[in-house]
Amino acid sequence: MTLHQNLIAGEWVGTDGVANVNPSNTNDVIGDYARASADDAKAAIAAAKAAFPAWSRSGILERHAILKKTADEIIARKDELGRLLSREEGKTLAEGIGETVRAGQIFEFFAGEALRLAGEVIPSVRPGIGIEITREPVGVVGIITPWNFPIAIPAWKVAPALCYGNTVVFKPAELVPGCSWAIVDILHRAGLPKGVLNLVMGKGSVVGQAMLDSPDVQAITFTGSVGTGKRVAAASVEHNRKFQLEMGGKNPFVVLDDADLSVAVEAAVNSAFFSTGQRCTASSRLIVTEGIHDRFVAAMGERMKGLVIDDALKAGTHIGPVVDQGQLNQDTDYIAIGQQEGAKLAFGGEVISRDTPGFYLEPALFTDATNQMRISREEIFGPVAAVIRVKDYDEALAVANDTPFGLSSGIATTSLKHATHFKRNAEAGMVMVNLPTAGVDFHVPFGGRKGSSYGSREQGKYAAEFYTTVKTAYTLA
Repeated sequence: MTLHQNLIAGEWVGTDGVANVNPSNTNDVIGDYARASADDAKAAIAAAKAAFPAWSRSGILERHAILKKTADEIIARKDELGRLLSREEGKTLAEGIGETVRAGQIFEFFAGEALRLAGEVIPSVRPGIGIEITREPVGVVGIITPWNFPIAIPAWKVAPALCYGNTVVFKPAELVPGCSWAIVDILHRAGLPKGVLNLVMGKGSVVGQAMLDSPDVQAITFTGSVGTGKRVAAASVEHNRKFQLEMGGKNPFVVLDDADLSVAVEAAVNSAFFSTGQRCTASSRLIVTEGIHDRFVAAMGERMKGLVIDDALKAGTHIGPVVDQGQLNQDTDYIAIGQQEGAKLAFGGEVISRDTPGFYLEPALFTDATNQMRISREEIFGPVAAVIRVKDYDEALAVANDTPFGLSSGIATTSLKHATHFKRNAEAGMVMVNLPTAGVDFHVPFGGRKGSSYGSREQGKYAAEFYTTVKTAYTLA
């Protein structure tokens, strides 16, 4: 089987490979992917540092052309790359293709941003002096991405980093190297100079740690667990580097008595269970007022009976497997914890078998849950949701905000008054009305509050806040 190597200083290198296995069918090995050492990571950092002076001063048309060419190839290969994504991560094929298209759109957006770089010229309070305010690239950017969005998240970090003139050392999640390798290969062939983008696949404890320890990495953007995010922050403070963290959520979805029941159920099922619940924007707390509670729970049960859990590549599959055995164990542990805490497992929650060996789990819905239970406080990162009964809107809002996280928050209601109030008072970075809590456009800011995020927003024009630094220059006329 062909070994997919790391890219360091414009050369494909590496001999030690690790198998990339399909969670829908563990007999299906997608390919072997090189595992970088700490020395490889150090070499990648050195290459990025050496390439920075020239790339940071490169012409905007050159950057535009490379990013646009990358976008075009990703879109042209959306079916192939979407299938690769679904094979290695377990999303349904429709979701895999959709995420691939989004990655292409992100590269296309930042290809345009390369041509829209701008600053300000303003007068000084002192006569005869002019002021220019410009944005310049930060330097070497370390990028660490998770396994749950293996092409979209790398795209929304790598594209702006390159757009604004930074060089990159990129470490994707070890579970899903395939899509990241494909993106790097496309960018490499699109004409990126040697050393501008370096790919180092491997263990976070080895490759990621080398990035954290290096004083030559001027910024690190990380998406992953809270625990790892805190280690990234501590190491970055020591080196006085910029850092950006996206770390998860325990997102609420509120259903009010006046909600359209069918709209509420579809949004809740999508929020909680699609992509196998493996989204930081997934809603695992369904907060339902008592007047609609029983009808909502019954309707959820009926809707869940119709969900097809099977191989991600099969036509008609709604929900694929969880990503690996470790995640399956975590999900089933939390299902047991919920029952021990006194919540009622109303639907699902069973490990199931299919035609191929994989990590299949029926979506689980708890009722009689409280907001103080562990299943309501801790991120499970699987297809597990708990219904919390509340008296009215005021209690629903209070419960929704009673969480250490603050990424996404949703509400189902036909009341303009309540929708407007919720948008203003939900303590989250993103708010959805009559829509799933997951799913954001590629050209708008992404990020949260509290324990969900730290630093400036990702995506859209707001990405410039992280990937650039502001310079103020004075000139005596």
